[in-house]
Amino acid sequence: MGDHPTDPPPEPPRWFTTTHWTVVLGAKSDDAPAAAAALGQLCQTYWAPIHAYIRRTDRNPGDAEDLTQQFFERFLEKEQYRLAQRERGRFRSFLLTTVKHFLINEWERASAQKRGGGRQPVSLDEQLPDEDRPRIEPADDRNAEWIYEQTWALTLLKNVRARLAAEYAGEGKGERFALLEQFLPGEECDLTYAQAAARLGVAEGTIKSDMHRLKRRYRDLLREEIAHTVATPAEVDDEVRHLMAVLGQPRG
Repeated sequence: MGDHPTDPPPEPPRWFTTTHWTVVLGAKSDDAPAAAAALGQLCQTYWAPIHAYIRRTDRNPGDAEDLTQQFFERFLEKEQYRLAQRERGRFRSFLLTTVKHFLINEWERASAQKRGGGRQPVSLDEQLPDEDRPRIEPADDRNAEWIYEQTWALTLLKNVRARLAAEYAGEGKGERFALLEQFLPGEECDLTYAQAAARLGVAEGTIKSDMHRLKRRYRDLLREEIAHTVATPAEVDDEVRHLMAVLGQPRG
């Protein structure tokens, strides 16, 4: 028996090889259109978390929206994503670090204008000495980061729900999904399976089977959404656990 070769390790899901962040990190010149589309999807997903973080740095709503737009325009124009390190491949973490540098640069620029000077902005990959770091962070930066993480988690769940709704609608089952989604995790539902079955005119066992399939599909789509923002399959489980921890963590 010792002569038999060991079974090969299971391959990662096929969809992982084409996730957004891996496409961006591995892009070459001939991959530019695909990378641009993938990066656009990532930025669309992270617009709300970044806006929430900037808003929490004591910006008024109008300034926060303008700064968020400016950040993403600069992020894309300067191709700052190329500074990402593959061994630290979570887009979520990289983007938060990048936006902090962006806000520091904005603070420096505004201060220089007030003084009438032309102080040089800080490079994205330059580490500022602690004594020179502008105090742009809110009084408790952990709270701002909590808001960023919460918004990230809720945005992913929203994307999953939207994909599920689209799948059911495509099968002509939009009304069924509107009823069944009340039983998904995170929902407060007073409805019972028996009541849902009565409304749809089916057996209660049918509802139980439907919910089993729906929850399984929900988990699969959530993993796909998360996988789009990491660089290796091994990080998916860690990010799922992190998302669950973020959603269960009280504010403050």
